[in-house]
Amino acid sequence: MSMLSKPNRGFLLDVDRNPILHAILKKTFYEQFCAGENAAETKATIKQLKDMGFSGVIMTYAKETVFDHRTNTQQGLGVAAVDAEKNGEKMDPRLAHCANIEAWRKGTLDTVEHLEAGDYLAVKLTGAGPAVNEAFSKGDLPPTQMIDAMSEICRKCKERNVRVLVDGESQHFQWGILRLTLDLMRTFNRDGYAVVYNSYQAYLKSMSNTLAAHLAAAQKEGFTLGMKVVRGAYMASDERALIHDTKEDTDNAFNGISQGALKRTIGEFGTTIPFPSVNLFLASHNRESVMAAHQLHQQRTQAGLPTVPVGFAQLHGMSDEVSFSLLALKGSDGSPQVYKCSTWGRMGECLAYLLRRAIENRDAVLRTTDEYNALKAELKRRLKGGFSFATQK
Repeated sequence: MSMLSKPNRGFLLDVDRNPILHAILKKTFYEQFCAGENAAETKATIKQLKDMGFSGVIMTYAKETVFDHRTNTQQGLGVAAVDAEKNGEKMDPRLAHCANIEAWRKGTLDTVEHLEAGDYLAVKLTGAGPAVNEAFSKGDLPPTQMIDAMSEICRKCKERNVRVLVDGESQHFQWGILRLTLDLMRTFNRDGYAVVYNSYQAYLKSMSNTLAAHLAAAQKEGFTLGMKVVRGAYMASDERALIHDTKEDTDNAFNGISQGALKRTIGEFGTTIPFPSVNLFLASHNRESVMAAHQLHQQRTQAGLPTVPVGFAQLHGMSDEVSFSLLALKGSDGSPQVYKCSTWGRMGECLAYLLRRAIENRDAVLRTTDEYNALKAELKRRLKGGFSFATQK
């Protein structure tokens, strides 16, 4: 999968041109984790997920770029960038109009058309190509064309009552992404709720300082901070020294952020400094973390204690036992709000996404006990129900 995700592949390794390779991946990785290659397939998948009882979907256009610090290379370049490289062209970040940004803008707006009120749009900003990524890698804002595209996307989402989750990405690009996302929150999160959410990757040692800075900005400037909290998905490409030394450290960081937000107390905020307006979104496959967060939210709500709005999500094709366990707890107030996150796009555009899902599933054995026990219990229940029915007859 890593080899297939590299640019400039020949015909045999091009998943969009080699029909045999395309068919194999479509029936294995792609259909397990992705919504569809076109609008019809995507809409059918969204309907299927909502029919299962999910509050909505999180959908993203798959095109992205991942920077591998070990090789100092970018993987998953946008299609326009790859075509330009094949023709010997250089992508100039100073271009007044960039075809990559326009293609990404169009694909993202097409994604919004699939969504309904209450759904979420997830955006991979690196999918906009080299000009954007060069700026992000320096910690700068992207070209004006990209800023305008994001503003257009956010306006359209706000009109349709769709929220925007800006995905966390490789740390090579993340500081520039954080700058842009914070500016978008300053503009669009002014009505007492978050239209735009930033992703806070709990596996990063720097995350507590980053979050403190963003809480301070929200508190001082009076906007709602959209907090999507994840553990992190770039273990294979980020510099190891940036990441917590142990999984326990990452778990503690994730739980500390999520439960602190629900208690409206994180560091100085909520104690010596007033806690700002925050909307929380927890994207996690860890059953203990999400169940503890939901329980805490319910306890504080029922006791009349201050808390923040919270939603939960798991990836399409992963941790269904966690998702349905949350759905089984849904009360008359509609809580918990549970979503499935999927992606759509041509096979070649989805390769970087699929690679991360493949890596993530290498440790799936750690999660199989819970799912095995759940399946076994359900099988016993159905067998017992069938036996009881037969006896009554």
